[in-house]
Amino acid sequence: MAHRLLSVPVTTCRVGAALVVVPSAWVAAEAVRSWQSLGGPWALLGASQWSQPVTLASASLGGVWLTSFLLVATNTAIASVLVCRATGGRLVALGCVIGCAGLGPASYLLGSVPVGGPTVRVALVQAGDIADAAARLAAGEEFTAAVADQRPDLVVWGESSVGQDLTRHPDVLARLAELSQRVGADLLVNVDAPAPDGGIYKSAVLVGAHEAVGSYRKTRLVPFGEYVPLRPLFGWITRYSKAAAKDRQRGAGPVVLAVNSLHIAPLISYEMTFSDLTRHAARLGAALLVYQSSTSTFQGSWAQPQLAAQPAVRAVEAGIPAVHASLSGDSSAFDTRGRRLAWCSAEFNGAIVVNVPLASNVTLYLRLGDWVPVTAFVVMGAGFAVFLRRSLARVSDCADK
Repeated sequence: MAHRLLSVPVTTCRVGAALVVVPSAWVAAEAVRSWQSLGGPWALLGASQWSQPVTLASASLGGVWLTSFLLVATNTAIASVLVCRATGGRLVALGCVIGCAGLGPASYLLGSVPVGGPTVRVALVQAGDIADAAARLAAGEEFTAAVADQRPDLVVWGESSVGQDLTRHPDVLARLAELSQRVGADLLVNVDAPAPDGGIYKSAVLVGAHEAVGSYRKTRLVPFGEYVPLRPLFGWITRYSKAAAKDRQRGAGPVVLAVNSLHIAPLISYEMTFSDLTRHAARLGAALLVYQSSTSTFQGSWAQPQLAAQPAVRAVEAGIPAVHASLSGDSSAFDTRGRRLAWCSAEFNGAIVVNVPLASNVTLYLRLGDWVPVTAFVVMGAGFAVFLRRSLARVSDCADK
């Protein structure tokens, strides 16, 4: 498509079309492949800007989709400046470079300032890659107890940190409640175990000083990881991979849990790549996004830091801070503007306490949602209609001759 639009002769009209159609095609392709059943929104181009808060600020306007669009549009414009000989085309392309490259910084510097709030102390517990469930639980308890003197307001454990269902194992629940009382903070643990109804859920469970006070069940599951699509047809894959022998069950959707006066929205692992879940949680009234993950399957690989970078994007989109505790790395925390507050690599085992300012901002993306992919599909539809009309006109001309 880019080759066709920017081939000789490169006119001003072609440059203008390329600057709209090429980034729209990219965003449309990303939106399609981000469908959960096709693997989800992993490694979107816009997410590459997670460590550049000034550039990432565009995500507050149109989500990660707008950041992707601007990156592609900027590079298309640079290419247009190089190949176009028409002065008008070059001026259009140069204006696009300035506009697209400057939108993020302009939003960062001139956009609405997040409304200040109190600062909460969140402990992130990274127990390590421990296969035995009892040893994993003991490590979480040890590291949590070690930060009691730092007086955290909330303690977050990684995904699959507890290997027993707490309703069926009241002794484990009692241990966690006693630990919560000793530390003086609620614990957000994560359970991967059969529930009383027989289904296996990935559940974030909030444990207070006396009992479990709330929970969230994972909604978006990893295909060919936590469940096998069309298992009667593809079930044989479990013999040659680490796909779950039994499908995990889905929860009903995002929830908000109360930690004293703080409202948190827990999401689990793969879910941190989905912008719509974060937006839903923020619209429910969450003041803090809390992610739990376990990436031991990819221990020591690039996948761990790449996943840990996702909360930066989600924080900017939703206009609220985000923390992320991973069972075996990498863990991270970001403020409302995507600035890094903490990072623990996979080599770290232990717990850290992070001061998280609860500033918030009602972003344009929060209000309007996925308007960028919708616009991209409209542009692609219009482009296809123009192409079809011209093709039919050429066929008609040939028939007349």
